[in-house]
Amino acid sequence: MSTATATPSSTATTAAVPGDARITLRGHLRHTGALVRRNLLWIRQDPESMFDALLMPVVFTLLFVYVFGGSIGQALGGGQDQYVQYVIPGMVAMMSMTLSQGVGTGFSEDFNKGVMDRFRSLPIGRGSVLFAKITVELGRMLFATAVLMIVAVLVGFDITSWPGLFATVGLSALFASSIMWVFLTLGVVLKNAQSVQAMGFLVLFPLQFGSSIFAPTQSMPGWLQHFTDYNPLSTLADAARGLMIGGPVAHDLWVTVGWSVVITAVMAPVAIHKFRTKN
Repeated sequence: MSTATATPSSTATTAAVPGDARITLRGHLRHTGALVRRNLLWIRQDPESMFDALLMPVVFTLLFVYVFGGSIGQALGGGQDQYVQYVIPGMVAMMSMTLSQGVGTGFSEDFNKGVMDRFRSLPIGRGSVLFAKITVELGRMLFATAVLMIVAVLVGFDITSWPGLFATVGLSALFASSIMWVFLTLGVVLKNAQSVQAMGFLVLFPLQFGSSIFAPTQSMPGWLQHFTDYNPLSTLADAARGLMIGGPVAHDLWVTVGWSVVITAVMAPVAIHKFRTKN
């Protein structure tokens, strides 16, 4: 009798232990690798999902260089060539933010299709699902950045510092990974991918255009200049310019790193908690 009584109690106690507590770091890494492979195979079966990473850098580069390049370039003291040197580092920063919302919409779609319910029923680390999503989206961002730089060279961008270019890509990836935690949280909390996309637009639009990505901020109204001073995309874009074409770097670099660390420290636990507790 005592054995029969103890067995259900022991089973209940074991079930109450969080799955992640019984998984080693090596296990988490193995699970993350398997899920990364699953996501890459999905992209292979659905290559249209890479169209945004392929076409967005081309469209934005051609649009801003040939539509706004002449007038803004004159304001910079040059012409279109001067604007190319100004806007391309900013667009590297923009890619980190724009493509980050894809992780939230994809996460929401997986929830609505029941994929995440299947994952949560398996003996895998819950954080592995989220880290795998971020890893694949960072790969998409790096692909988009490579396309952007090819187009940039074709329109006249001069890469003056290859180490600076690689440092810019690394800084952009760091910032992108922090923003992805925000969109992962939205992907869990909001009901569908359309809601995540709409919310992402409301977040991205003022941050991108209320920054120094596309134009200098000196001619903006005073209240908007104060906003751009605290906008992490402005510091990321300015750090990218300093690294890629020369200029002050230290202040904007450390501010961007600080933003990335704070956003990750706040939003990563929230995203993991929401994922674990979502019904």
